[in-house]
Amino acid sequence: MKATTPQEHVQAPILPGSPLGVLGSGQLGRMFAIAAAELGYHVHVFSPRADSPTGQVAHRETVAEYDDLAALEAFARSVSVVTLEFENIPTVAVETIQKFVPVRPSLDVLHISQHRLREKQFLTNAGIACAPFAEVNSREQLVSAIETIGLPAVLKTIHAGYDGKGQMLIRNSDDATTAWNFVGQRPAALEGWIEYQQELSVLVARSVSGEMTTCGPIANDHVNHILDLSYFPAPALAKVADAAESIAKKVAERLSLVGIACVEMFLTNEGQLLVNEIAPRPHNSGHLTIEACATSQFEQQVRAVCGLPLGSMQARSPAAMANLLGDLWSAGVPNWHSVLLVPQAHLHLYGKAEAKKGRKMGHLTVLAEQSQTASEAALALRAGL
Repeated sequence: MKATTPQEHVQAPILPGSPLGVLGSGQLGRMFAIAAAELGYHVHVFSPRADSPTGQVAHRETVAEYDDLAALEAFARSVSVVTLEFENIPTVAVETIQKFVPVRPSLDVLHISQHRLREKQFLTNAGIACAPFAEVNSREQLVSAIETIGLPAVLKTIHAGYDGKGQMLIRNSDDATTAWNFVGQRPAALEGWIEYQQELSVLVARSVSGEMTTCGPIANDHVNHILDLSYFPAPALAKVADAAESIAKKVAERLSLVGIACVEMFLTNEGQLLVNEIAPRPHNSGHLTIEACATSQFEQQVRAVCGLPLGSMQARSPAAMANLLGDLWSAGVPNWHSVLLVPQAHLHLYGKAEAKKGRKMGHLTVLAEQSQTASEAALALRAGL
């Protein structure tokens, strides 16, 4: 008889009252823990730092490094399932934990999403359009890739790039050496520059049973490579909504995802949808679902990894979300009173100890009759802080 692993015990639902584990302890884990608690679960977080944003609201916090095998085993033995807060968890942590308890999403999903080239190759093999790309392992290979792909192009590190980190725009061939030095002369990917009308994202949840549901497309505006404003629904994206939803579902199905993922896309000037990145976890652009949707992205993550029926992510109201970065604290504590006076505004602060420039410290969401009205109000309220 073939022995079954914890990952294969996928049919029995994990019911409220059970302990859930989460790897990673930032704001995404924090909001996951709050959603799980509302459903009656106890959350145990594994964090490399004490008093983390997740640890402040979780039932239990283990403080250890991700390569502490004894701590990982004890953590795994204390919970019924483990989910992920971000995709750059060291693989040794997941490999250790999955010996004892299911990890959702799986190590296979992480293997793809942690590595930019593997992610692009996965998309290409699945017949999903993305920007032209090439592998770069030397300056000479970069020069050759530039000749193939053309300029402008973006050189990106293979691992751990987010919010614009680890990437450099190459405008002319003279920039090749500078770009290669910028990425530390380490393996990278060169991607063709995309002229686009709008950046957008679709959230897709997939349960143990294969049930799927989506939310989006959500329109996203960035400033200095960091998400600044998200709004939903976006009337200008209505014509590509079905196609974007189909792409997100195809990604989730091909990955055999269990959990929630955000599929980030560009709508090009020619009207084509190109997938930029896959984040196999809740996403900054989905924070507005907490107030705007019948089921938030965080509750959906709980439902998916526990094998419960998925909830509806239908919008109850148009909404906009504005990020609150550490820059707002430069003159002291922001004027929260001005936001809390507005009934349609919802303030979320992440409990981070130190406000740094560019650091995501919180967000505010505004509900309105139209997403444009919500966007204008969110930006005005943030400016008043």
